[in-house]
Amino acid sequence: MPLMPVTDSMFLIGESREHPMHVGGLQLYTLPDDAGPDYLSRIYHTLVADEQSVQPLFRRRPRRPVSSLGQWSWTTDHQLDMEYHVRLSALPRPGRVRELLELTSRLHGSLLDRHRPLWEFHLIEGLEGNRFATYSKVHHALMDGVSSLILANRALSADPSTMDMPPVWAVPPMDRPSTSDGSGPLAVLESLRSTAADLAGVLPAVVKNANIALREQASVLPFQAPRSIFNVQITGARRFAAQAWSVDRIKSIRRATGATLNDVVLAMCSGALRRYLLDLGALPDRPLIAMVPVSLRAKQKNTEASGNSVGAILVNLGTDLEDPAERFTQIQSSAQVAKRSLAELSPLQILALSGMTMAPLAFAPIPGFVKLTPPPFNLIISNVPGVPKPLYWNGARLQGMYPLSIPYDGQALNITITSYADNLQFGLTGCRRNVPHLQRLLVHLEESLSELEKATL
Repeated sequence: MPLMPVTDSMFLIGESREHPMHVGGLQLYTLPDDAGPDYLSRIYHTLVADEQSVQPLFRRRPRRPVSSLGQWSWTTDHQLDMEYHVRLSALPRPGRVRELLELTSRLHGSLLDRHRPLWEFHLIEGLEGNRFATYSKVHHALMDGVSSLILANRALSADPSTMDMPPVWAVPPMDRPSTSDGSGPLAVLESLRSTAADLAGVLPAVVKNANIALREQASVLPFQAPRSIFNVQITGARRFAAQAWSVDRIKSIRRATGATLNDVVLAMCSGALRRYLLDLGALPDRPLIAMVPVSLRAKQKNTEASGNSVGAILVNLGTDLEDPAERFTQIQSSAQVAKRSLAELSPLQILALSGMTMAPLAFAPIPGFVKLTPPPFNLIISNVPGVPKPLYWNGARLQGMYPLSIPYDGQALNITITSYADNLQFGLTGCRRNVPHLQRLLVHLEESLSELEKATL
């Protein structure tokens, strides 16, 4: 019965009907040339019949036993119901991407059952253009976006002739042997003892970051964000929009400016958000602040594809600036200062410091909290590295993979990006009630990218 790290269990503690805490992915595939009418049906029946190959990670369900001192832990589900976790659906005619996104929005708004392992996989047929789709979701307590992408890639092949590819839950985990399952009170105490010295460095890091903020204008601290239409209480219903852009266009701007790829993506989002809010007459006078997750896996020896290993920085998006070149300079400077402030910290110290940044979200469900307190930031924008080459699943070519993430109370919009082959895939997840006309942001993203190209190339 492995003990659940605090960084994972907080996603269970903060979950409610209005706040589902799972991440998801929408994948579009082109059917193989020789696919018959029963192609997806045969795959579905193969998947649900192969219960024995399910790896331990996907058999975990949460518990809160007395022996864990109140902390959530994992237990193994020995009666896994594959027909519950794996589902076959069909789109209503004409099976456009519009219908696919509507179905995905509904699926992403429903809670995962805590009495079962916290994941679902949907095969979706009936998509026009000789295509089908898959939608998967997994609770953030089980793994973060980087972890889920690592596992998803292991289940795909660069060879289109490779058949009988195992699903993501059947891929053997890349775990190193362990002599302990990390459970029980003694394990908790040992974990506390071994990390106490590392956590002692958190307070000096907070002081250091505050000094940087006072010294460097580009630095951002929590609660410097203005109020916006995104910083309200949310409902559980979701709306999802997705589109891909050529990575070569973004790289051209990066090369011309000496910026990072993520700086260009943030500038692209900034311009789109400015246009979107101007259309609604809701652009704040002060710049929007984005919380940008930073993966810590490169700093850690343990590369297990599960759990959460993500820090956070705050970036000034410069949405108050009309000139795209000025906005870009503001974003680049703000991101550089934020990354520099974390450079000398250990992964655990970064997690603790990031937890302080995210802490206000834990209090957001308290009645009146969102209305009475300034937002710690305005929205989350994350960029998850993907794969540079085309991939296949049982002969079907993967056309695109679009990430779905988590809006929070006080954070009604989330923008997540991942790369695949020659494109950057944008996934926009918003509260259905409080982010109107979400699809218009896709148009504004194209306009913003064109604007950046004219300003920098």
